Amino acid sequence: MRRIYLLGFMGVGKSTAGRNLALKLGWQFIDTDTVFEKKYKLDIDTFFNKYGETLFRKLEHDILISTFKLNNCVISTGGGMPCYLNSMHQINQNGVSVYLEMNELAIYNRLINSKQKRPLVVNKSEKELMDFIHHKISERLPCYKQAMITVPALSINIDSLHDEIIAYKF
Repeated sequence: MRRIYLLGFMGVGKSTAGRNLALKLGWQFIDTDTVFEKKYKLDIDTFFNKYGETLFRKLEHDILISTFKLNNCVISTGGGMPCYLNSMHQINQNGVSVYLEMNELAIYNRLINSKQKRPLVVNKSEKELMDFIHHKISERLPCYKQAMITVPALSINIDSLHDEIIAYKF
């Protein structure tokens, strides 16, 4: 099995780190959020609001399952993906999981200053956004902490991450 799964909260840099790591390894990069949006021809927020979380999580999980057939891939997961439908266990059974860890204030600053306006946070006040981040991270942290490798996302070094993954029973 030659799959690396990057997980963590929105805005921590999963896609950027994933592209860079895939480039270093000479592997394919897959962003599950992008796959979802292309497959269902709707952005995730619109899909979520129109069809609900239950269907979204099921279809998102189907995309995850489809990655288990791939080799030589770096896969960036949606922020919540590992936390539903026993996905974290399945990720750990089918690849190396890497949690990109970042503190709440840094995430807040990244989301506020992002060129990419994220629908889940765009209409929130500063306090609402901080509360949202705190609540979601508190909810997801037990799942994220099951990752095989944890790296600080603020100071991620692709060469060091590469070496750590290769050293990890890969």
